[in-house]
Amino acid sequence: MAENNPSIFDVIILGASGFTGKYVVREALKFLNVPNSPLKSLALAGRSPSRLSEALNWAASPHLPPKIPLLTADTSDPNSLARLAAQAKILLNCVGPFRLYGHPVVEACVESGCDYLDISGEPDFMERMEALFHEKAVEKGSLVISACGFDSIPAEIGLMFHSKHWAGSSCPNSVDAYLSLESDKKIVGNFGTYESAVLGVANADKLMELRRSRPKRARPAIPGPGPAKGSIIEHQKHLGLWALKLPSADSIVVRRTLSTLTENPHGLPGVNETPEHHKKREAFWSSMKPAHFGVKLATKSLLGLFPVIMLGIFIGLLSKTSLGRWLLLKFPSFFSCGWFKKKGPSEDQVASATFKMWFVGHGYSDSSLASQGSKKVDTEVITRVSGPEIGYLTTPIILLQCALSLLNDRENLPKGGVFTPGIIFGPTDLQERLQDNGISFDFISKKALPT
Repeated sequence: MAENNPSIFDVIILGASGFTGKYVVREALKFLNVPNSPLKSLALAGRSPSRLSEALNWAASPHLPPKIPLLTADTSDPNSLARLAAQAKILLNCVGPFRLYGHPVVEACVESGCDYLDISGEPDFMERMEALFHEKAVEKGSLVISACGFDSIPAEIGLMFHSKHWAGSSCPNSVDAYLSLESDKKIVGNFGTYESAVLGVANADKLMELRRSRPKRARPAIPGPGPAKGSIIEHQKHLGLWALKLPSADSIVVRRTLSTLTENPHGLPGVNETPEHHKKREAFWSSMKPAHFGVKLATKSLLGLFPVIMLGIFIGLLSKTSLGRWLLLKFPSFFSCGWFKKKGPSEDQVASATFKMWFVGHGYSDSSLASQGSKKVDTEVITRVSGPEIGYLTTPIILLQCALSLLNDRENLPKGGVFTPGIIFGPTDLQERLQDNGISFDFISKKALPT
């Protein structure tokens, strides 16, 4: 139904009729007005009420759709975004690429004081929003948290889970995440992810310029030497995987979280924090052990890395010119060897896909060993995060659980500001929420290494 009278909704989903948005709607309906869920009111927003209605019908199928307000808003119309933000406790933004469409949405949320979550994996957008809006968001009481999807919650919460297994005086030096995508059908990625990658490489110089213009962030004290450069391609025999080093948004987001933690060793206090949560937050962060972190894409065969290598070469060569970008975005299937298509994956392809992210940490059985210059790492810890297809199933699960955690625990979280998800959700129950909704966190092994 169309909504004429402004109300305050717990959650508004912007871009609800898009490829990812409709899956977010389907996930949200599971928690709307059910026992023990803080989600009591929901609205959908986008440019076309008819498309929003179609998305709601699809998301509710085979049941009749609930009576949910459908709100008209366009990222090119600041007034419509201001009206939208004024009606939301939390706005979930599914309209990407975020470097093209995200700025006015963040601005509207900050001005209104509502909270903002998105599924961006675009470092330039995330860091630019922090530079532009952090102070105003603190003042207005608006929490702005990007990367609340597959980028970068599995990496962030997965690293925190991994850190728990370095008990006592033991400590990690480096943790590498090996991401393996699996399916008994052809894996087809989200075109929005592909477009964001093309534009990200095309504008890499602007990100470097932004970073040079800002004060340097604190660096965590990580025991032992910096990580060796290593080879681009690696055979991880223990896991049975071939791996390719990636320039990953996940590693950038993790570094930003660790910098914030270095500047705030006990984390960020809540706006009206309970004594219990204060104690829980300080205990959580005091046990967190930072490490050098990187991400590698992994496959079971060396040949499986070929499409990724070719895509990287094509994007590197063509993204710097307007003609090259046009070709890349016009023919994604050709340049990605079929990995990305404009129409996206079929329902069967989505349902059959899964992911595993292996966290392989190397460090010291006792942190005092790290100060001995020639002493090599002597301990290996392996943990794993796993779940369903990353773009249309895992991402909506994560985004909704972040929103529910925010609704449920808002007084224990900071008043406002632009932050990474890890520093906000680390001490909350988000890991348990994800575990209850199909995303597993598992301890695999711990062993001594020959020295």
